[in-house]
Amino acid sequence: MFKKIMKGGHRKPSKSDATDPSAYAFGPPGNCNSGSVSTTNVVVNHASRPGPAASGPNSNCATGVVTLAPPTGSIEPLPLFRDVPASERQNLFIRKLQICCYQFDFSDTLKFAREKEIKRQTLLELVDVIQSGSGKITETCQEEMIRMISVNIFRCLPPAAHENTGQENADPEEDEPYLEPSWPHLQLVYELLLRYVVSSDTDTKIAKRYIDHSFVLKLLDLFNSEDPREREYLKTILHRIYGKFMVHRPFIRKAINNIFYRFIYETERHSGVGELLEILGSIINGFALPMKEEHKLFLVRALIPLHKPKSIAIYHQQLSYCITQFVEKDFKLADTVVRGLLKYWPLTNCQKEVLFLGELEEVLEATQSAEFQRCMVPLFRQIARCLNSSHFQVAERALFLWNNEHIVGLIAQNRGVVLPIIFEALEKNIRSHWNQAVHGLTVNVRKMFMEMDIELFEECQRQYTEREMKAKDVEEQRELAWKRLADVAAQRGGDYMVTV
Repeated sequence: MFKKIMKGGHRKPSKSDATDPSAYAFGPPGNCNSGSVSTTNVVVNHASRPGPAASGPNSNCATGVVTLAPPTGSIEPLPLFRDVPASERQNLFIRKLQICCYQFDFSDTLKFAREKEIKRQTLLELVDVIQSGSGKITETCQEEMIRMISVNIFRCLPPAAHENTGQENADPEEDEPYLEPSWPHLQLVYELLLRYVVSSDTDTKIAKRYIDHSFVLKLLDLFNSEDPREREYLKTILHRIYGKFMVHRPFIRKAINNIFYRFIYETERHSGVGELLEILGSIINGFALPMKEEHKLFLVRALIPLHKPKSIAIYHQQLSYCITQFVEKDFKLADTVVRGLLKYWPLTNCQKEVLFLGELEEVLEATQSAEFQRCMVPLFRQIARCLNSSHFQVAERALFLWNNEHIVGLIAQNRGVVLPIIFEALEKNIRSHWNQAVHGLTVNVRKMFMEMDIELFEECQRQYTEREMKAKDVEEQRELAWKRLADVAAQRGGDYMVTV
């Protein structure tokens, strides 16, 4: 049957022919289902529309599309666009899309090797057609193209590594990245979708009928793919869709929000959090002022709680950028962000503390004096605890805050509040911290405060000495009380007394 479909010729396309942009001009729209085109073996449905129930080993569970593997030898290469009249190129375009609807088993590289290469070459030519921009694609062709893309990319993702091994507590950073075996075809399908979305010839009024909410939602589901190459393409495509289709923007933000909620409060496992945050970083950068309440709620309910999961190190760089963008856009949010960081501050994870301190520096660098004053008391109580950390990297990173001129300026303006809070921590480090680098940095910070305000420093030192003397007196009184109790007990019945 496919020999009838391929009667236009069996010449295998060469690379030089495939990249010739003069071959891609489309003639006037004709009847796309005319001629010898048959679709009885390929049932394709748009991703956002209900299709026939999937069944059997070749079913696509993500789209409800049945994709049958073709019989060996049934696929033949179609002629190049340059080799057919302009009036037939639209039909040829659809026939090439139908070839690309077939999916193959890539676990065996030798199985269907010829057919796989024909599909790959056909996808390359389709990408060149869209990229050349030498002719507008009709609406019917656009619909068929999105159907073909849906058949290929919307699929059941394989189980994650921790699901296969049952290691619930495995570190996601140590998991070996999974590489999709069908990537030689999948990459070209993603490239085709990307070129279609970014093309200046793509009319958003028409395209949004096919790239609809359901299509976008399925794209977002694919961000959980373990293949980093796939997530990179998805990131670029979704970002372009957000920029081009304004009607989808609120929906995309809400859908990403829901992914984060599930990640934070249910699974703590998702491969694409970093890529989604990269998209959001660009989106936040474009927020208009005054900022909408919806965006502030997103910061409080989704972004700040993303500091809670143990796997934060994987996406912390992107998260920190998003948080800082919010503060730079609206400096009044600094107090909210700092208190949010303090709420989720790690108690036993020192590497996570180092990340928090680095992010805190970036936030404080964008903080104004009024907002700093609102949060400085709880903030420097936490910093004082970090200064005394026995983990030298935590103590060192906390002391590095005094290398930032803007933060030093904020501290200098409010030294009357800040120095009494951290003075004791500085003295303890100088007297007893085991790490020489921490000791040296503490001496420098102490000297900086002396130069800022010697009278305040001496007053803090006097109060610290008084507290030490009182603490020493209390300890002596406690020991004396115990000694008296021991003496009384010995007089009443020393034989039965157990002393430790």
